[in-house]
Amino acid sequence: MKIAVIDDYQDAFRQVKCTAALKGHEIVSFKDSLKDPLQLAKRLEGFEVVVLTQQRSPMPRSVIEKLPASIKLLTQTGRNVAHIDTEACTERGILISASGGGNSSPTVELTWALILASVRQLPLEIKNMQEGRWQTSAGIGLQGKTLGIYAYGKIGSGVAKVGSAFGMKVLCWGREGSTTKARNDGFAVAESREAFFAESDILSVHLPLNKETRGLITAADLACMKPTARLINSSRAPIIESGALVQALQKGRPGFAAVDVYETEPVLNREHPLIGMSNVICTPHLGYVTWETYELYYQSVVENILAYAAGQPLNILNPSVLGKK
Repeated sequence: MKIAVIDDYQDAFRQVKCTAALKGHEIVSFKDSLKDPLQLAKRLEGFEVVVLTQQRSPMPRSVIEKLPASIKLLTQTGRNVAHIDTEACTERGILISASGGGNSSPTVELTWALILASVRQLPLEIKNMQEGRWQTSAGIGLQGKTLGIYAYGKIGSGVAKVGSAFGMKVLCWGREGSTTKARNDGFAVAESREAFFAESDILSVHLPLNKETRGLITAADLACMKPTARLINSSRAPIIESGALVQALQKGRPGFAAVDVYETEPVLNREHPLIGMSNVICTPHLGYVTWETYELYYQSVVENILAYAAGQPLNILNPSVLGKK
């Protein structure tokens, strides 16, 4: 059986331990990313299984309809399949399997790496030292500052607890379930949305991307922030209104941002307006990218592939395809 792994930036799938269970099957990993439906369809000719890592490549109807007839299974890391047109797959007789999950700790760690790098000007100072200069800036301390957490879920709560250990005042905002959990854990909830954005010195976004959250943070929200404030986004870029963050940073509210996510990924050849701005730190969506997380993600994928190969597919989201077969 031929298995294609697309958007495998580090060629990770063939390096994780769990892949040894697929011995005897042909695995081809593609490190680059093709977004054009026709180019992707041509690449996947002759493959029976396609492995998708998180939401790196959207699979709308325009893509599904052009996939070669040889493809019978899309297997996805994690349970989030909002980027896959399930109806189109069902019409084409393509099974979708999705299961398992990762660990929130790597994204919590990356979020704090971004916060610390931003308040202590680490990219600037590293660059200056490489160029022969010494101490060109002064940092900002975190103790006593207000850490805003937008959505107190698994990741948001982890970030909040680290902030508390640094002596920060944690201020939360989000839906009722989120804020109730924050209160139960002893953290404050902002009196209003406006107050949340206005009072946060560091504001960290931890919302999932869906129809309700797309564009949820607006230009008006950002305009409430302090000129000294920093916005951290290790969640998803479209949660912020399109173009609003660039314009807000140009106006100086907030004064700085550190982002790990972008509207279209991967970002190559500096083709994003945030890259190169002096008041922004950009990283290439590293939040969950650790070998430990890859082992967790791909273990479930391997299990799903083996079950499919044995004629007993698991974790199928469109079981009506099985009836057709």
